[in-house]
Amino acid sequence: MSQSSRHLPATSRFSRHALWLVLIAAAGTYALSMGVRNTMGLYLSSLNTATGLGIGNISLAFAFGQLWWGLTQPFAGAVADRIGTGRVIFIGILLVAIGTVITPLMTSTMGLIFAIGVLAAGGAGMAGPSVLMAATARLVPAERRGMASGIVNAGGSFGQFAMAPIAIGLTATLGWAASMQWLGVLVLLALPAIWMLKGNSKAMAAAAAAASGKKALTAREALSQALATPSYGFLALGFMVCGFHVAFLATHLPGVVEACGLPPAIAGWSLAMIGLFNIVGSLAMGWAVGRWRMKSLLSMLYAVRGLAVLVFLLAPKTPAIMLIFAAVMGVTYLSTVPPTAGLVAKMFGPSNMAMLFGVLMLAHQIGGFAGAYLGGQVFQATGSYDWVWYIDIALAAGAALIHLPIREAKLSLRPATA
Repeated sequence: MSQSSRHLPATSRFSRHALWLVLIAAAGTYALSMGVRNTMGLYLSSLNTATGLGIGNISLAFAFGQLWWGLTQPFAGAVADRIGTGRVIFIGILLVAIGTVITPLMTSTMGLIFAIGVLAAGGAGMAGPSVLMAATARLVPAERRGMASGIVNAGGSFGQFAMAPIAIGLTATLGWAASMQWLGVLVLLALPAIWMLKGNSKAMAAAAAAASGKKALTAREALSQALATPSYGFLALGFMVCGFHVAFLATHLPGVVEACGLPPAIAGWSLAMIGLFNIVGSLAMGWAVGRWRMKSLLSMLYAVRGLAVLVFLLAPKTPAIMLIFAAVMGVTYLSTVPPTAGLVAKMFGPSNMAMLFGVLMLAHQIGGFAGAYLGGQVFQATGSYDWVWYIDIALAAGAALIHLPIREAKLSLRPATA
């Protein structure tokens, strides 16, 4: 490389071919890890029949996996920021594969918690959005990060949409146990992606520190200063609301369909509509991130959710209304991820992004646990989901407002030794 080419801006050196290789690697990894993880619920009934443990005990393994997936991400992000994304993704993929393959062999509740809740969910967290979003933020030019995060997020949505029919087809052909084990083998297709996503942010942090004359922040210093930043706290609260909403829909939408007196097939079609339109929403939001304020986009998304739920409660409960409602929810389902990740990168830079976004994903999953649990408790107590919807509307309004005071600017972070 000539002396002059070393000083070209990143956009000049970064070819379109390399950009798409990075995006395919990250989106494909997310599609496989998220698709396999979110398809495990299809085997709940078969696991119950085979083990006789009861739906409650088996559901405990899935619920634990929700929390463990969130808990894994800040630590996986911090490790990826320091020792390399490729190593973390490699271990994560192997854990998803092992956990999925051994699940049919488990005959106790603790065995299922270990296989589903610890290995598979933990591996999916290591090969999950915090690590993958940070890798793309590090590897693509700054002006393309918004669209890149939208494409990666859409990859996870596509995995949810595509993996379910594969699992159903394998089950019909080979039986549920072999079907699940083949999904574990299928996730290994993500291994080549580690060559495109390898590397860490240490060199980037060192270069930024050298340019500014300041010492690079440690992970502890970056987290400490982020937690002391009000805008980061607002993001965490908003993302917690997102988790509440997403987990409630994913867990209880079939129950909502049944409570409305609609055919069971509408539940399957509604979930498919959410997955399909989530791809549209993720790509659209990735495009919009580079054109409008990200905090304004987040406020709009939460406001649309609250308004959609209100209209749904007032509308007649017909199959067409249910499918339209699912499509609208799908557009806003996980399209909060690109602007949230974009704000983290903009405020704190890419150096510690995997860890800082991982903390937000943990907040998301805490909200998700509350949404899934509260939905069941309210329905059991009242025989209706109405009060959960009322809470959801109030939370959506609060989330829309809480993003408005976010300061959308790069922060000046200082090492503790300064």
